[in-house]
Amino acid sequence: MASSLLTMAVTANGTQSYDTSPFGKRRMPIKPLSFRPSPVLSEASFSLFRRFQTPLSSSSPHLREANSSQAMAKERSVGEEAKPQEIWDFGGALWTFLRPHTFYGTLLASCSLAARVWIENPNLMQWSIITRALWGLAELLCGNSYIVGINQIYDVDIDKVNKPYLPIAAGKITRKQAWFLTTSFLVVGVLSATLNSGPFLSSLYCFALLLGTLYTVPPFRLKKYPIAAFLCIASVRGFLVNFGVYYASRSVLGLPFEWSSPVAFITTFVTLFGLVIALTKDLSDIEGDRKYKITTFATKLGVRRLAFLGSGILLLNYVAAILAAIFMPQAFRRSILIPTHAIMAMSLILQTRELDQAKYTKEAASNYYMFLWKLFYAEYLVFPFI
Repeated sequence: MASSLLTMAVTANGTQSYDTSPFGKRRMPIKPLSFRPSPVLSEASFSLFRRFQTPLSSSSPHLREANSSQAMAKERSVGEEAKPQEIWDFGGALWTFLRPHTFYGTLLASCSLAARVWIENPNLMQWSIITRALWGLAELLCGNSYIVGINQIYDVDIDKVNKPYLPIAAGKITRKQAWFLTTSFLVVGVLSATLNSGPFLSSLYCFALLLGTLYTVPPFRLKKYPIAAFLCIASVRGFLVNFGVYYASRSVLGLPFEWSSPVAFITTFVTLFGLVIALTKDLSDIEGDRKYKITTFATKLGVRRLAFLGSGILLLNYVAAILAAIFMPQAFRRSILIPTHAIMAMSLILQTRELDQAKYTKEAASNYYMFLWKLFYAEYLVFPFI
């Protein structure tokens, strides 16, 4: 009997079917099975299901506290990552504030002139002299940083038009921060010069800072007057730096000051070069200078004529250097002085031609001006060996 099973057919549409087993003689109708969930069980089940669907963070105060702690830790982590980035950004803004092309010029001029003196007097070199030389270099770099800093503070409105990338104009350094930096450079430079350089050199140093101040600060603002402006720049960048560094380099070795042919050459050459830099520095700044009624050679002569004037003065400078090597072989090394200055003269001609082909756009004028600074660096790199 156990082996005999009723075969039940359950249909989805509720129709009846019959047992087809030979066991029974009667055919008994079999009702289809219908499954109806219990209302109590169903409600309880769905309630339990909904409970497990509820987010854990809202179901437990402890879990909410844990999630809050994780969020705070994440915010702290983001903040810690942001701090190094902020420091890096401020460092980049500070470097731009120092105007690197002028910074390099002062650095190369100082090292080149000192190297020339030391090459000529190797037997007098001592390690203590290196320390004093580095101290003197720090003085000059502080002075350079003060002059370019004070210029940016007072020219911020003009720079928003001409040089919007500068940190004060761009809002990367505030005026308060700029004043703090500039004042710090001034104080450190003057104190260092007073303690390290003696009365004569410290007076020379302060005179250079005074010229840089008069160039920018109202009511003097000598930059408004073209002749006074380029005389200030040429005096500081040309004569004062070269004379002062050479005098200090000989003094620290215990040698009296005396002009040598190479030093007289570099001082004259770079003073004329400083004139060209002063003339051409505003080539790309005509728009802002005209807006704020700053009269420069660029606004008076125009970019084309001023560029040709500057290039012409420099070419004469290079020709004079080559002639000096030819007619004064006892004072200069011809094999170095002639080819290097011939190459620099040719590169200047090509750069001027490139400016002309670019139709004297602001970008081309800026590139031309920065190329002049590269020639300036090259002159100091060659100088110890001429």
